[in-house]
Amino acid sequence: MSYELDPLPYDYDALEPHLSEQVLTWHHDTHHQGYVNGWNAADETLAENREAGEFGSSGGALRNVTHNGSGHILHDLFWQNMSPQGGDEPEGALADRIAEDFGSYEAWKGEFEAAAGAAGGWALLVYDSFSNQLRNVVVDKHDQGALWGSHPILALDVWEHSYYHDYGPARGDFISAFFEVVDWEEPSARYEQAVELFE
Repeated sequence: MSYELDPLPYDYDALEPHLSEQVLTWHHDTHHQGYVNGWNAADETLAENREAGEFGSSGGALRNVTHNGSGHILHDLFWQNMSPQGGDEPEGALADRIAEDFGSYEAWKGEFEAAAGAAGGWALLVYDSFSNQLRNVVVDKHDQGALWGSHPILALDVWEHSYYHDYGPARGDFISAFFEVVDWEEPSARYEQAVELFE
């Protein structure tokens, strides 16, 4: 299978002033494309090694699958989590579950912001299928700190390429801006899919 980079679900300038056209262009067309290319190259190496029966480079290729595959998947989710119509709080079943598992939306948001401030890669809201509850997760790079059996519901990319051009070292300002464009439609659908599978 060959992976491809889907276009953004909105124009490059659609999230301004919160995320600039320049950052979305660099981030999507260069950084995200790089993860797609890396995953494809790693898969090609693995296929060639299997065919040749030579596995000296397979360990490195497997690491590249993990890193680049996670990068591609999380970036795809990140783009889907935002829209020009975003900025509201979740509603319906997801809102009820956030209140149940975290005590309130405000408690969830405070904890998620703390995760985003601490992460060396991503802050994720996940559905943990082991304990059947929502959790916030701090993920370094794309995969370090991920929780086995968890399904990402909401993703915030806090690598410096996500915000430094617009916000400099003020990551907290970028995190606040993210909440101005969060569109809860996609996270709500992902939550409902996870519940259907595991509860």
